[in-house]
Amino acid sequence: MEELESLLENFVRQSKNILGDNLTGIYLHGSAVMGCFNSKKSDIDLLIVVNDDISNEIKMQYMDMVVELNREAPEKGIELSIVKEAVCKPFVYPTPFELHFSIAHLNWYQSNPADYVERMKGTDKDLAAHFTVIYHRGITLYGKEIKSVFSKVSSRDYMDSIWSDIEEAKEEIVTNTMYITLNLCRVLAYKRESLILSKQEGGEWAMNALPVSEYQKIISDALKEYKTGEVMSTDRAIVVEFAEYMLKEIEREE
Repeated sequence: MEELESLLENFVRQSKNILGDNLTGIYLHGSAVMGCFNSKKSDIDLLIVVNDDISNEIKMQYMDMVVELNREAPEKGIELSIVKEAVCKPFVYPTPFELHFSIAHLNWYQSNPADYVERMKGTDKDLAAHFTVIYHRGITLYGKEIKSVFSKVSSRDYMDSIWSDIEEAKEEIVTNTMYITLNLCRVLAYKRESLILSKQEGGEWAMNALPVSEYQKIISDALKEYKTGEVMSTDRAIVVEFAEYMLKEIEREE
């Protein structure tokens, strides 16, 4: 975590230099604030809030900084969005963003930076989930305190946001078993108990909360893969049955 702290300090310093007075705050969310950061499986989740528009020139300067720091990041890299303070409180959904980056878009930016900064803006439903984690569990790395910038995301908007992670669970669980298993667990934990959990915490909650003993091994194996990288074995029929059961439980908890 010492290397992560150094990277974040550098990120904050350079963000302040580039964005100047337009920078409202920088907020850390995701596994790094939920006690389950894994350098082999976790990305560094950041949200940057600004006061006003950002020119394409400044966006390219900022992206150059992010791409350079991304070389020092863990395997899954940095993931960030820049949003205006005006969409945070009151919360706007789907949420407009000014710029986004993840390693999935690295080649696009490197091959055509002007096109990237011109087109990488719009709205993103995922931001409702990110805002929720920030509001309840996030860390202010720089700038205004969280509760002064963000309003609470409604249960309806949060659920709509996280539903996209599991709506195709019956099909996707066969090829992405660990991720879908743990996401199903944390969504059910929210529906039943309004808990804002990480994937790991969702799995740990489900180990105690689910009455169906035959599914415990699926969850246990998913947690083991998440923590150690040891890929879980998959019985197609059983994991699909598990996904069907979990989706029914989630939809029933209205």
